[in-house]
Amino acid sequence: MTVRKNQAALSADEKRRFVAALLELKRSGRYDSFVTTHNAFIVGDTDNGERTGHRSPSFLPWHRRFLLDFERALQEVDASVALPYWDWSTDRSIRSSLWAPDFLGGTGRSRDGQVMDGPFAASTGNWPVNVRVDGRAFLRRSLGTAVRDLPTRAEVESVLAMPTYDMAPWNSASDGFRNHLEGWRGVNLHNRVHVWVGGQMATGASPNDPVFWLHHAYIDKLWADWQRRHPGSGYVPTAGTPNVVDLNDTMKPWNDVRPADLLDHTAHYTFDAA
Repeated sequence: MTVRKNQAALSADEKRRFVAALLELKRSGRYDSFVTTHNAFIVGDTDNGERTGHRSPSFLPWHRRFLLDFERALQEVDASVALPYWDWSTDRSIRSSLWAPDFLGGTGRSRDGQVMDGPFAASTGNWPVNVRVDGRAFLRRSLGTAVRDLPTRAEVESVLAMPTYDMAPWNSASDGFRNHLEGWRGVNLHNRVHVWVGGQMATGASPNDPVFWLHHAYIDKLWADWQRRHPGSGYVPTAGTPNVVDLNDTMKPWNDVRPADLLDHTAHYTFDAA
């Protein structure tokens, strides 16, 4: 069984293996296919039309399947690798070990945001940004520039306390747990972290930055935490809702998986801590 660990608890060897698997997926071209898929859904998901990956109830199951596919790709390179998660409510500093040269590297230089250290720096030649929103072909970050602070544990707890998964109008104006976690309303959890990292993470091509996977692994863990706290509150809507994915509808681009199939993460992996 795959165990997803807090990145702060990874051994040096676990970090090395994770990075090596990322670099191999990049070298083979498989990595960029994930970036392309995510960017297409960011562009296509709108409040008033069909929406699957974002701004909608299926934000969480869609990303759960997306991460599962990516984790399995990593494990085809190295079976020992699991996706770590970044608890940004605890590891809130640009001096966190997450951003060290032996792991993800640090923030970008002030002139153009280019990441200058670590295994994904342009100088290594191993991480060309091929799925681009502009002409810059290097990894960019601006940690803590656009927004100063990452979400706090108290803010996370306030969202985990919400008893209802989602509600009409089932978009970025909705109340409920999903939308407050996604960050279109309230204390802004998921979206704020993307903006705090900056660079490609603030765009639809956010998986260009490997921290995307650690961020979303934590979002996925928070969904699991919420499910455990609210066992009587399930995924909604259940049927007959235009433009969004109901409980037993299949999700694009796979068309072979429903939110109902992804409610229990323990069929695929566990976390190192509840």
